[in-house]
Amino acid sequence: MGQPEREQVHAEGTVAAVRGAVVDLVFPEGELPAIDEAVTIAERDGTAILAEVQAHLDTRTVRAIAMEPTAGLRRGDTARSMGQPMTTPVGDAVLGRLLTVSGALGDKGKPLPDDVPRWPIHRAPPALSEQSGVIDTFTTGIKVIDLLTPLSRGGKAAMFGGAGVGKTVLVMELIQAMVTGYQGISVFAGVGERSREGHEMLLDMTESGVLERTVLVYGQMNEPPGARWRVPMTALTIAEYFRDEKHQNVLLLMDNIFRFVQAGAEVSGLLGRLPSRVGYQPTLASEVASVQERIASVGGAAITAIQAVYVPADDFTDPAVTTIAGHVDSMIVLSRSMAAEGMYPAIDPIASTSVLLDPDILGEEHVKVATEVRQTIEHYRELQDVVSLLGIEELGAADRRIVERARRLQRFLTQPFNVTEAFTGTPGKTVKPEDTIAGCRAILDGECDDWRESSLFMVGTLEEARAKEQAAAGKQTA
Repeated sequence: MGQPEREQVHAEGTVAAVRGAVVDLVFPEGELPAIDEAVTIAERDGTAILAEVQAHLDTRTVRAIAMEPTAGLRRGDTARSMGQPMTTPVGDAVLGRLLTVSGALGDKGKPLPDDVPRWPIHRAPPALSEQSGVIDTFTTGIKVIDLLTPLSRGGKAAMFGGAGVGKTVLVMELIQAMVTGYQGISVFAGVGERSREGHEMLLDMTESGVLERTVLVYGQMNEPPGARWRVPMTALTIAEYFRDEKHQNVLLLMDNIFRFVQAGAEVSGLLGRLPSRVGYQPTLASEVASVQERIASVGGAAITAIQAVYVPADDFTDPAVTTIAGHVDSMIVLSRSMAAEGMYPAIDPIASTSVLLDPDILGEEHVKVATEVRQTIEHYRELQDVVSLLGIEELGAADRRIVERARRLQRFLTQPFNVTEAFTGTPGKTVKPEDTIAGCRAILDGECDDWRESSLFMVGTLEEARAKEQAAAGKQTA
């Protein structure tokens, strides 16, 4: 249920100091706005800046973080408390629209209707008693994900990877999977992303016809840290509306949740807090939890979250990365070395994990094949040094067979994406989990030992690979 709006008590104060995105405001005794309450600051040219209260300095002074640039603010400018947290418009009216952190339109389209409901962006997570524990898999059509790191509906998945290994492309492919396969609502939170990426995504979604079932919420890289810090809250609130009021399944995509942590570190520094490990904010764990704990299934409708996580300098021991990893059900780890070899999607089959990989959930055969695929590729990696130094001829017959099958498995787990068709010219493939399991089982059993490795590269099902192999063999005999 939506939180009822508090009675709006507009206490008036004045600006006492401005330091970048931090604004100190003085209010009359006894009229201090609460923490997380929204405040508007009127500039002399008639415009207003939105800010959020973050600290009480004394009985009359608060310290607020501005959501917009503060250039032009002066001491003595009027500040007015809103009596409640920042709000965002929710409901069917926001579908197909691009919003900012405060719920303002960012797509130059027609204004929203006056009667559109608005919810506060700070909401308590659903109680444990209300959350449903039913585990249902979310099929993506991406072979390596469905086989080795299956996602759950109402669960949280995160894609970890450094710069340029394909996180955003994977996110866009998953949006298509949701909209075409599940007829659900998608909410996309662009946290600290480049405006170019936002523009490209808006165009791509318009062309593919999925925009009318998607809401885009952006806090761009050039915006103040407060705006980037609160964008996930705005996106979550919109997703919660569709889950709680419309009882619809929602796919929540966040690109990039690391930028949320980064913005929180900037805000923490601006507020004068002492930094913690590696320069991060001392409140890192509670800030990440405030976002993650709101993602849940309630009353038969679920919010499924898929988050891209930038890994600074490919260091997976970074405090931000380990804190986020503690909340997720499925970890999809993207590998730079696989991306360098052209193995897309560059998902590391060994480092990636999922709590759903359980015979009681997926069935014996699925888990058995997934385990054998992992073991085969892991054994191959152990032998790689020997192969690169001495050559494959120095291996025994059994090891040589494992190397050859592992190489074929790695190539079979690649596939072309729908969102990259314009660049590669190769039509995207969506593969059912049972076809992926059957294909991997055939490779493990030695059915493809005589095939060319190239026949298995960038195909969908094993039947497509077989047709490719027969065509290549026919050309050779001709």
